[in-house]
Amino acid sequence: MMLVASFDAVEIATGIVVAGFVAALSVGHLALLDDIILTPLLPFHLARYFLLFFRELIRANLDVAARVVAPSVDITPEIVEVHTELHSDLGKLWLANSITLTPGTLTIDIEDQTLKVHWIDVSAGTDTAVATREIAARFEAALKEFLK
Repeated sequence: MMLVASFDAVEIATGIVVAGFVAALSVGHLALLDDIILTPLLPFHLARYFLLFFRELIRANLDVAARVVAPSVDITPEIVEVHTELHSDLGKLWLANSITLTPGTLTIDIEDQTLKVHWIDVSAGTDTAVATREIAARFEAALKEFLK
């Protein structure tokens, strides 16, 4: 519709009906969506999370860009363990993707309540608590508002 710039009422109505039909057929098969806490504040919590995510994304991009243009490579990459208090599969998936999408970190594995994350610059002696606070705590706090 957007490619041909056609916004005819019949096309829009047909799109809504088809989308509703597909959603109705899919609702029983999407068990992951059961982990979303449905409240009237859900749109607010989602907006808050996405604002936080974009702020962290910009901050991480600037950090990695500064490292790229620096005359010397000053990184100490390492795999660290990050503990999460999110219990649902969707919550852990969303947290892992949030970590991976921000430059400088990459989620490698999820085992129970622990995420293994490749981090571009680890300070010497960084333990699980520090890695959790530095990498995941901000995302996790926002995600706990609307995910189990």
